Amino acid sequence: MAKTGVILILDNYNIIIAGGGTGGHLFPAIAIGEEIKERIPQAQIHFIGSDFGLEAKVFPVKDLLHTLLPIRGLQRGFSYDSLIKNLVLPFRIISSLLKIRTLFKDFKPELVIGTGGYASALPLLMATMQKTSIPIILQEQNSFPGITTRWFANKASLICIAFKINDKNLKHKIVLTGNPIRNNIVLGEKSLALKEYNLDERKKTVFVFGGSQGSAFLNKSMEKIINRFNGISVQILWQTGDNEYNNYKKYMSDSIKVTPFINDMASAYALSDLVVCRSGALTLSEVTACGKPSILIPFAAAAGNHQLKNAKILYDTGASILFEEKDLNHDNLFNKINHLVNNKVKLDEMSSASKTLGKPNATKIIVDHIMKINSNV
Repeated sequence: MAKTGVILILDNYNIIIAGGGTGGHLFPAIAIGEEIKERIPQAQIHFIGSDFGLEAKVFPVKDLLHTLLPIRGLQRGFSYDSLIKNLVLPFRIISSLLKIRTLFKDFKPELVIGTGGYASALPLLMATMQKTSIPIILQEQNSFPGITTRWFANKASLICIAFKINDKNLKHKIVLTGNPIRNNIVLGEKSLALKEYNLDERKKTVFVFGGSQGSAFLNKSMEKIINRFNGISVQILWQTGDNEYNNYKKYMSDSIKVTPFINDMASAYALSDLVVCRSGALTLSEVTACGKPSILIPFAAAAGNHQLKNAKILYDTGASILFEEKDLNHDNLFNKINHLVNNKVKLDEMSSASKTLGKPNATKIIVDHIMKINSNV
């Protein structure tokens, strides 16, 4: 790896991008890798994820060079299953480190990018342990820094953040970029999307989803009100998640479309007049890039309550309605959805506010910074 007086230059462009577990960590990793490859076709991008994450399905389908680690996060419950998983965690860490060491020896990375999740920490650690330290870059999706960002902030050459973060330990290395989102997320066509789902273009459409894995709480909340949408001028596209689809597919009708997982999120956003969802960082980045009004229901058990903090940014801007789990009941959720879809002025105001927060070029901005790492960090 060569250095000039200003810019650190990669000789072979061997880059590791580590992150996953959920779509919020996985899809930014893929977006960054795709943008690097578009600019530098000869670059070798090697992704690292977990055997237990969404990436175990996605990497092979997208034919990406990758390594999966036998690592999973610490289980917080006290069930027998959780205790067993925690007991074997040290052995999984050792096995993962050995696998990473072999990869580093063979692949010889010149840069390691971490996008969070339990699969990103060990590759970042390995990068800092080399005789000649390998530069690391962190991409933090949330308004509250995750544990990986906090662990490696003082070692990172750069930290790309999606929201303003008040953390004195990060300030000298951060750049506000927004979150990387899928390249085509803003390119959906409403008329084609409505036809794909056999929905009525004359009705308002509400898109309900709980992230890439679904949300049991959100699904149960929707179940309590779903029949109230039949017979009124509202239609629902409802992504339940794979694990819960069989519980809710019985609600399928002409105006209610239930699906386990949506690959083409661009179409889902394009057809929606209102989005009801959790407030994970990637979700909000896509919602705002598409300029969609939203009702946000933060996951109450999110680390550091980061989903509530994320949601408040949109709420304070007028882009969303915010319900905390403890305050949500079937009446106020149905009434708010029904009120908004029948109030075009309010939806338009929320849409405009959402667009002001959107950063559809975040991936390009991040890669601009990756290509220009200051040599004195």
